Amino acid sequence: QVQLVESGGGLVQPGGSLRLSCATSRSIFRTYTMGWYRQVPGKQRELVAAITRGGNTTYADSVKGRFTVSRDNAKNTVYLQMDNLQPEHTAVYYCNAHFAGTAYWGQGTQVTVSS
Repeated sequence: QVQLVESGGGLVQPGGSLRLSCATSRSIFRTYTMGWYRQVPGKQRELVAAITRGGNTTYADSVKGRFTVSRDNAKNTVYLQMDNLQPEHTAVYYCNAHFAGTAYWGQGTQVTVSS
């Protein structure tokens, strides 16, 4: 059973930072593209950022320059560093692993930006 274990969400004030983490098995991590999605009530889940096994990154236009996705191959963990957070970034953030038409999801972690 594939597991994606997320951590790092929480409540932060506007302008603050959070770092999300997602750990998985080595077999998944070394093969799959790892990514982060987010979802707010009433809207579709959307891509935030992704990183391939080779380290190539993709970002949603709305987070470029503010969020950074990275991976630690020794820890089989992908990170999402989120800086200068604003209320519009409030959402449930999901870790995703996908390869050749197969996708796995984490359980989601709530990020709330509020004063």
